[in-house]
Amino acid sequence: MIYIIGSIIVLVGTVFLFYYFKPQKKERIESIYTKALNAMIRGDSRTALTHLRDVVKQDTDHIDAYLQMGNILRREENPLAAKKIHQSLMVRPNLSKQILLDIHMALALDFELLGDLAKAQNEAELVLKIDKKNLWANEFLLTVFEKQKKWDKAAIVSKTVQRIKQHKDNHQVAKFLVFQGMDKIDKGQESEALSIFNKAVKIAPDYGLSYLRLGDYYSDKRDLTKAIENWEKFAIYDPKDSHKVYSKIESALFDLGRFSEVEKFYERILDNDPLNLTALAKLANVLEEKGDHRDALNLVDEALSKNDLSVHAHLMKLKLSLQVSKPHELSNYIDKIIQLLTTNKE
Repeated sequence: MIYIIGSIIVLVGTVFLFYYFKPQKKERIESIYTKALNAMIRGDSRTALTHLRDVVKQDTDHIDAYLQMGNILRREENPLAAKKIHQSLMVRPNLSKQILLDIHMALALDFELLGDLAKAQNEAELVLKIDKKNLWANEFLLTVFEKQKKWDKAAIVSKTVQRIKQHKDNHQVAKFLVFQGMDKIDKGQESEALSIFNKAVKIAPDYGLSYLRLGDYYSDKRDLTKAIENWEKFAIYDPKDSHKVYSKIESALFDLGRFSEVEKFYERILDNDPLNLTALAKLANVLEEKGDHRDALNLVDEALSKNDLSVHAHLMKLKLSLQVSKPHELSNYIDKIIQLLTTNKE
């Protein structure tokens, strides 16, 4: 009888200890995991890894800890170790939908850093099999297709991303079409390229790159009039890179015997973008070649009144002033340029 009572006491005590210490152990593990997350937020990867290793040592089923370990190793430029950790999780039974998504996303990033874009693409596509409207996976595929120069696929995925975001970006779609057209040019499929460039213009009429490539296309066909028309549209819609077509337009106008139109072209550019110093320099050179030194100087002075810190404009003024200014005036211009160069360097 005493033996039976003793056995019951031991059993009850064991059950009590199990249910008493189990929550404490779980609470202790989660506390360590929280410390790891805080270390990650601080950017202290070494401390975070130490805590995470402690977590998985005490709880081998802590999937989140393994995921974070792999992510840290990838960020620490060790994608091979990260991939091994993440792949090892795939054999675990009864993984939730969210955990599967997290593992495939982690592996996609691992393979991308390893340079295996095909496997990175495959992992992102596995994410989409679980969640076909997953924004991260679509944006990741867009990046992969850009790196692979698969412009037709990039254009399709770009539209998907925009639908998910409910934000239309016609410029991005047009960009991928232009790149697709350039591939067609390289393959000798010129008529298809022309059709694609025109499609890009129709989708985004104010996207400059389409006009640049159309101008190049017509230039190769020696249709210089159409080439100039498209190059000028590029210069207007993409003022930042408009300098790329200045020499092309000048040369085409010269070949057509219309060099007198160069001055008007640069004036139109400046009407659209008054602070375009490259166009201003080109126009000043044209005026100088015509012998209109005073008009060229006035043009540069007008630019300096809008931006007195432009070294480029001051150099142009110095060049134009060599024949008409006095020595002390030239000295002042040089001093100003030196001052600006010194300030910019500092």
